[in-house]
Amino acid sequence: MANWDDVARIVGGLPLTSEQSPHDWRVGKKLLAWERPLRPTDREALSARGVPPPDGDILGVRVSDEGVKYALVADEPRIYFTTPYFDGYPAVLVKLDAIDVRGLEELITEAWLSQAPKKLVQEFLTGSF
Repeated sequence: MANWDDVARIVGGLPLTSEQSPHDWRVGKKLLAWERPLRPTDREALSARGVPPPDGDILGVRVSDEGVKYALVADEPRIYFTTPYFDGYPAVLVKLDAIDVRGLEELITEAWLSQAPKKLVQEFLTGSF
């Protein structure tokens, strides 16, 4: 089970990242991960689909494209989900208390790889940063 300290530690270990405000992390100026409490409309939409709205902390995370988002949701619906608010947007919602730290690290690193400047990504992947 992961928590906000794990998120901060993982993001903080990646180059060019910052926490702009509490639980709002960016790489450069690009959004990477953020706290995303469910809104009443999110709860209604999930309930209408027969999905009980989760309790607990929710993390929004950028993904490379919507295909990745829908694959995560389909493969592990107890961890990942989305709402109509995010239709057309490459981000997935994560039940923070359902994901293990290793899975969180992989997800955030992939988010960083999709948002970081290309040159920095190349340096990161080759270990030359």
